[in-house]
Amino acid sequence: MHFHKYEKIWLIFGITILIVFLLVVGVGAFAMGHQTAGSIKTIDPEKVTETAPFDNPGLVYIEGNKYELNIVAEAFAYTPNEIQIPKGAEVKINVATKDVVHGFSIAGTNANMIVEPGYISSYTQTFPKTGEFLVLCNEYCGVGHHLMMAKVEVTE
Repeated sequence: MHFHKYEKIWLIFGITILIVFLLVVGVGAFAMGHQTAGSIKTIDPEKVTETAPFDNPGLVYIEGNKYELNIVAEAFAYTPNEIQIPKGAEVKINVATKDVVHGFSIAGTNANMIVEPGYISSYTQTFPKTGEFLVLCNEYCGVGHHLMMAKVEVTE
């Protein structure tokens, strides 16, 4: 088969761009420490409220200025629905659900997760300023979805 000179040029150009793109994405992902899905933590969705740490949800002091916040998402509610966090605290947020897919988003921050039954979603967030932040479900979860919210209050 005979290729025209311009077809060869475009073919070489296209393949080169594809290889460069794949290299940039691959190297970027590994250099930034991205992990495969093998590091996902699982939980039995029927026993979320019986499994530690979700059997006693809330803010737990770890050390220094580090905390862990464990939240259970369920039919149109977060437990607990009011949380007080000290200013400047680094908080690892763990969320699990026992019913359907929910969203977890803290307005005004970068905290944004999908919460699926059978999995524990985690995100680490630092709260550098005081104020009230609204926690919203950003995945449609049923007729009461618009009522699903909680409040995070960052105090001095």
